[in-house]
Amino acid sequence: MEMIKVSAQSRSTAVAGAIAGVMRERKYVEVQAIGASAVNQAIKAVAIARDYLALDGMPIVCIPEFVEVIIDGQERTAVKLVVEPRNAS
Repeated sequence: MEMIKVSAQSRSTAVAGAIAGVMRERKYVEVQAIGASAVNQAIKAVAIARDYLALDGMPIVCIPEFVEVIIDGQERTAVKLVVEPRNAS
């Protein structure tokens, strides 16, 4: 499983490129962010990656969820965005 960690300082276009690259290769990626600014960058990155992948004919969906992670011995709540191909309906 591929996990892309996003911080508040992450460039959304760089993260989008990483998301698109992993999606092209593995068809599944998880993006994780902690904090409002990091979640903002992650959401923007998924939106940009969606455009990149649409050009390749690969529509995607993003499923958000909360996860608990341990950082420096402390439990923190993170947002995990599961990105996967969209099922044709």
